Amino acid sequence: MIARVWKGWTTKENSRKYEELFKSKVLPKVTRGVRGHKGTDLLRRESENEVEFTTIFWFESLEDVKSFAGEKFERAVVPGEVQELMLRYEKTVQHHEVVL
Repeated sequence: MIARVWKGWTTKENSRKYEELFKSKVLPKVTRGVRGHKGTDLLRRESENEVEFTTIFWFESLEDVKSFAGEKFERAVVPGEVQELMLRYEKTVQHHEVVL
């Protein structure tokens, strides 16, 4: 099992918009027709001036990650609509092998 981890930061005002966009558009694209996708977690952490989101996509294997993200699989897949809502975001993702 592989965890694909990405972070993005937005304003408090845009945080709910991002959550809705994630639920209505981003997540359905990943859950439908992506080989080896086993689930997704969206974590939220609010600070004084912004909201940090951590997204964890769970895949069966690294090959399944590559089928989703392409050959440059360490590059973040961030739709334009998401980019518009973010103050900043990671351009790359981390992949972790789940051991327990």
